[in-house]
Amino acid sequence: MFLFMNIFVAKLSYQTREDQLQAQFEKFGEVSSAKIIFDKYEGRSKGFGFVEMPNDEEGLQAIEALNDSELDGRQIVVKKSEPRSSDRSGGNRRY
Repeated sequence: MFLFMNIFVAKLSYQTREDQLQAQFEKFGEVSSAKIIFDKYEGRSKGFGFVEMPNDEEGLQAIEALNDSELDGRQIVVKKSEPRSSDRSGGNRRY
């Protein structure tokens, strides 16, 4: 099983496009995917997204270089994405 490094990118400008996000990370190596999360009701960016890179070393270099850097006039936050805990308390879950 081959795992990709999943990188979380926050504080994106609402105007930033996925191809722009991908281009930023491609400076450090191969990018498998770049996805900006959109509000399904309003159709606009939520200001964050995820980038997948197949090479961990390149991914770590991208995180180090791009965290607190500027993209589209915004200072972005870049860090390794942690998997969601399956034990998320506080939700309104119905069974």
